[in-house]
Amino acid sequence: MSASDSLVPAEPTEPAEPAESAEPEGDTEPSHGIGPYPGGESAWPDDPRLDPELLRDGDRRNVTDRYRYWRHDAIVADLDERRHSFHVAIENWQHDFNIGSVVRTANAFLAREVHIVGRRRWNRRGAMVTDRYQHVRHHPTVEEFVEWAHGEGLTVIGIDNLPGSVPMETFEMPKDCVLVLGQESVGLTDAVREAADATLAIGQYGSTRSINAGAAGAIAMHAWIRQHGDIDAGHQG
Repeated sequence: MSASDSLVPAEPTEPAEPAESAEPEGDTEPSHGIGPYPGGESAWPDDPRLDPELLRDGDRRNVTDRYRYWRHDAIVADLDERRHSFHVAIENWQHDFNIGSVVRTANAFLAREVHIVGRRRWNRRGAMVTDRYQHVRHHPTVEEFVEWAHGEGLTVIGIDNLPGSVPMETFEMPKDCVLVLGQESVGLTDAVREAADATLAIGQYGSTRSINAGAAGAIAMHAWIRQHGDIDAGHQG
């Protein structure tokens, strides 16, 4: 398998598994979820998507009500049927702590995939276990990432407040695109700037010169959603 085709993990049909650590499991906080299915085993619905252990013990995962008691693989399969056509990429040369936040937001907005460009390892704490439901692909270099994106027919859009950047607020987002975020504090690398089909700037009005990559990613994804997403479906829970 070539480097540009590699996924995290290796199987392309599975989303990334959370790294083993002492971090709290973000989708199993006690404040989330519901108890055992009412009425006991005899009352369980006959539905292959449901997990017998969750029906018996309760479902404390941080998932929407739509997916209560569902098996993990059934949730991923259902999400795959509905994913949007935009992708999100973030450069990772210094183990950026924003990546977990970007993955969590990509899950909320149902991005097709998240792409890690640079180092393979990233801090999963901010993802709050949403990486289990989100496909994550790794590209060792910018060149391999751009080659992959153009091969898939995706427009590469950089997100950075640079001279010559186009205001995001007035830009018509391509339906099939990949939104690229740079490393915290330094922004997009020269390689991404040169390869991007367009670079967008987010309007700011205060004293700080920039916002962090996690916030920028959320704004960019929502800009795509406002133009191409099913707004009613996004409010059904």
